[in-house]
Amino acid sequence: MTAKTVLIVDDEAPIREMIAVALEMADYRVLEADNAQTAHAMVVDHQPDLLLLDWMMPGTSGIELARRLKREETTAELPIILLTAKGEEDNKIQGLEAGADDYITKPFSPRELVARLKAVLRRTTPRGVEDPVEVEGLVLDPVSHRVSADGRGLEMGPTEYRLLQFFMTHQERAYTRSQLLDQVWGGNVYVEERTVDVHIRRLRKALGERHQHLVQTVRGTGYRFSAKG
Repeated sequence: MTAKTVLIVDDEAPIREMIAVALEMADYRVLEADNAQTAHAMVVDHQPDLLLLDWMMPGTSGIELARRLKREETTAELPIILLTAKGEEDNKIQGLEAGADDYITKPFSPRELVARLKAVLRRTTPRGVEDPVEVEGLVLDPVSHRVSADGRGLEMGPTEYRLLQFFMTHQERAYTRSQLLDQVWGGNVYVEERTVDVHIRRLRKALGERHQHLVQTVRGTGYRFSAKG
């Protein structure tokens, strides 16, 4: 199974390190940020599966960042666990009202943290997200990150793979180049819209004659993935 990515946001390096070690031992991929601003940019660019967020940080607090992420459409579904030194009931309620999925009070054991994290990911992973997607003999397996056509493996770069995964899970809708940049590259990446055309061309080439027609050009708009000719 593909390793889940967790972003740890805490201004104290020793705490981040302790959490990172525990998560890496439990086979999670780890990203780190020491303030809310950096964390927000990393969420947009790297699209982690879960956020471990310290409540008290200099500048923008964890709770403010949680509220902001829950307001934005692209990050509203991101699971958040708040790390807090405060055990008082009203603070916990405030955290959950801000959109956090769980909270854990410092000090905590790494084992407890990993157990809580697994529980939140289990609850928040939509059913079917890890199921293979198939269209006309073209199969994308999100767990192994493999694409095959009529049982034969296809070679493609990571950007083409992400583009195809987005298309296959959002069929029959036209997307502009800027929408594709936001969804596939991440909103904080400064890439020219024409870059999308380059990767679409590469994707079609990788799909070969049998399936390249599925990636359609929509004049005046952008692109659409459709089996409807």
